[in-house]
Amino acid sequence: MPLTLYQRDDCPLCDQALAVLAAARAPEFDSVWIDDDDALEALYGHRVPVLRDDADGRELDWPFDARTVQSFLAAAS
Repeated sequence: MPLTLYQRDDCPLCDQALAVLAAARAPEFDSVWIDDDDALEALYGHRVPVLRDDADGRELDWPFDARTVQSFLAAAS
């Protein structure tokens, strides 16, 4: 399952999201920083961190916990 975590530099919520993903034992994912990309800033600016399932386009906005992440991963198509 290809996953992407959209985040910002120096983002305490993003740091928390990384800890939650580790606790949920999420598979490997790519990290994309939105800071210098106007298009990504427009899409994710107020929502980061956001976990995206690149296979089907589903997105999980912050706040999320380990249980929510596990449910999100289990619902993958």
